[in-house]
Amino acid sequence: MGNLTLGYRILDSCSDVTTALTNTLSFMRRNVTRMGGAQQPSPPVLAVVGGYHSEVSIAVTRQLDLEYIPQISYGATSGFLSDKTRFPSFMRTVPEDDHQVRAIIKILKSHQWNWVGVVTPDSDYGRYAVERLEEHAKDNNICFAFTSILPDVLGDDALKSRLKATVKSIAENENVKVIVSFAKPYHMMYLFSRLLEDPRGRGRVWVASDNWSLSANVLGNWTLSDVGTIFGTTLKSGNTTRFEQYLSNLDVNPDHHKSNTFLYKFLKNKQQQQVQRAKPVKPDDTATDRLRKMIYPYAVFSLELAVRAVAQAVADLCVNRDCRTSRRLQPLELREALRKATFHLDGKNYTFDKNGDLNSGYDVVLWRQTSPTFADGDVISRCSNSCAPGSRKMSAQGQPVCCYECHPCPVDYFSNTTDSEECEQCDASTHYSLMGSDRCLPKTPVFLKWDDKYHNTLLAFTALGALLTLVVGIIFLARWNTPVVRSSVGPICIILLLSLLSTFVSVILFGGRPKPWQCQARQVLFGLSFTLCVSCIMVKSFKIILAFEFDPSVKRVLEKLYKPYVIIAACLLGQVLICALWLVLKSPRPKWEKVKNKEERLLICHETSFPAFGAMLAYIGVLALICFGVAFKGRNLPQSYNDAKFITFGMLIYFICWIIFGPIYVNVTGRYVPAVEMVVILISAYGILFCQFFTKCYIILFKQEANTESAFRQDLRHYSLGSIPDAERGNWVSSPLSSAGIQNPSLDVESPKSDSLSLGPLTDQRPSMSAGVSSCSLCPASNPQLTRLQSDNSFNNRQLRRYLSLPGALPK
Repeated sequence: MGNLTLGYRILDSCSDVTTALTNTLSFMRRNVTRMGGAQQPSPPVLAVVGGYHSEVSIAVTRQLDLEYIPQISYGATSGFLSDKTRFPSFMRTVPEDDHQVRAIIKILKSHQWNWVGVVTPDSDYGRYAVERLEEHAKDNNICFAFTSILPDVLGDDALKSRLKATVKSIAENENVKVIVSFAKPYHMMYLFSRLLEDPRGRGRVWVASDNWSLSANVLGNWTLSDVGTIFGTTLKSGNTTRFEQYLSNLDVNPDHHKSNTFLYKFLKNKQQQQVQRAKPVKPDDTATDRLRKMIYPYAVFSLELAVRAVAQAVADLCVNRDCRTSRRLQPLELREALRKATFHLDGKNYTFDKNGDLNSGYDVVLWRQTSPTFADGDVISRCSNSCAPGSRKMSAQGQPVCCYECHPCPVDYFSNTTDSEECEQCDASTHYSLMGSDRCLPKTPVFLKWDDKYHNTLLAFTALGALLTLVVGIIFLARWNTPVVRSSVGPICIILLLSLLSTFVSVILFGGRPKPWQCQARQVLFGLSFTLCVSCIMVKSFKIILAFEFDPSVKRVLEKLYKPYVIIAACLLGQVLICALWLVLKSPRPKWEKVKNKEERLLICHETSFPAFGAMLAYIGVLALICFGVAFKGRNLPQSYNDAKFITFGMLIYFICWIIFGPIYVNVTGRYVPAVEMVVILISAYGILFCQFFTKCYIILFKQEANTESAFRQDLRHYSLGSIPDAERGNWVSSPLSSAGIQNPSLDVESPKSDSLSLGPLTDQRPSMSAGVSSCSLCPASNPQLTRLQSDNSFNNRQLRRYLSLPGALPK
């Protein structure tokens, strides 16, 4: 500050509003202590530091504001003083009470104390503190069992009765173990002196405001163990080393401190006591020692900040002018400079905010005796017991929110915290919970597992089918040149067996944990392999019918169109197109589905597009229907060519299975849905395998006499010449034959040369007799059956509708 020196004047407010206002008059321009109450050119003081209590500061700042004199309090924390419209000249070096209340709420919440009592003085400070406490308590589910308001003035007649009512409230609410007090020290001293006489009033937890958190004299003759535990919030403390050093070097002669009335009176009184005792002074009972014991560190810190703020503001104003001349500083100038000033203490910078506050913070203190008395886990202050995880709080009707009942969480809900207000819902698609659960449990995945006994049974049948298919293939390859194999169109049979093998392999993909590739491959593999299977059977059906059932003109056209491998490829191409569109547009994929058992969830292969799935099956059904129609037409063919009957029977099995499959597949749920389709596929494949190949294998292995060319010729001869006897007439009834003759693909031998048989009287046709059947077989001389028909003159009256033509070479 250069050569400027700040003067001071100290007056005692006695913590009383009236006394403070009376003394404040001496700071004003018009006062009764100087110049007989006449108005002075400027106020005697430019700034006031104090008072400590909010109610005193509120009254004083109103009076000082008449002449714009700034006031800096070192202890007034009421939030009302932050209103610059009402208190424009007030500033402070301590935070407002809202910060203290937040600190108290944190203490309560951290220890889960939500059922507390409140004691407060009937003052602006007390009312504002309780108002803010209630506001923050609502947000943190903290309730007040009672709020006791004590008269602010010690001489109030109602103080005694209010203290008695407060003692009664505390003693009777035994479950209220925690009490928050904003009272003044003398309030607490009188309260403890009455409360602790009742054993029910002892052992509580007291949360003290900055009013009395450091006032140990409130205990009186009681000990801390009688009171219980005392938490306190106190204003931020600073470094008091410099002040203690000042007291250590203090001149204890009272006459040297007449300008400081407080220090003068204290030292004078101490001097008189020593004279009266006439005893040596104890080392720890000197005047300086007593002063050091009376230090309030937070007050030293706040006061030093206030003085430094004034000094910095004066220095800022006097930078560009000489403040020692007659141009005296005005209070309004200093007030504006204080609001903008930045002052320093212990290496830190401080400044007032827009409300004139300085948030220096709070310290939390815990009173202790020689041995700690506070036990965190032993103190419970709640209206209701805590709700354990797995339950939620429900407020009792007509009671505060802190008084509640605990209800278990319903099924599929959980709570994993204590005193939960709501139960959270589990993800129903993946988790579940029982009533009163504290967590969600993962649902057990359900699918057709590999170790399932029913699945193993189906796999055993699948393996057996595949093995039988391979065995049949080996038998056919080993007897490739036999009539039975060749009459079955050997190459087509091999393709048919391979398609059946693929069908059995596709069954394996229906089990196990569904995967995207598996879901896509299983239906496609089944669709293509079974389409190939039915296509081969359809080609075989056409081959047999072309040989026996069609008129010559129709047959010639169909023979030109009959390209077996092209037909198979075309049929397969149609299914490939359907499957390709299915995979591209809406391919099958794994999907989780709910089941009745909440502890499980079903993992299935979802077909995604049921129209595409239906189209695939319908396509196979159409081909099977064509096979059935064609084969049914040739059901009465020779015994050696009885494939038509077995094809008809195999297709009937297929139709019955898949017709039943539809309703069952739609209605069956659970892990065995894939097993339904597996069963149907196995039955269809076994039906084709048995009907198409087992009879042939039986002939090949056990009836080799029927697997000869002569046996096939005899069968054809009987069929073509009517080998069925008519028992009543003694005649032979001829079977109908194609006019183009029977092509016998099972025979490959040279026929003996002979003249063709003339049947002029019967028809104009002259059939060729070849391919292993002797021309004499139809001669009257060598065929007694035909001679008998001629002798009865019935042969001339009937048309022979079909003729026999056996080609001389077997198509390889």
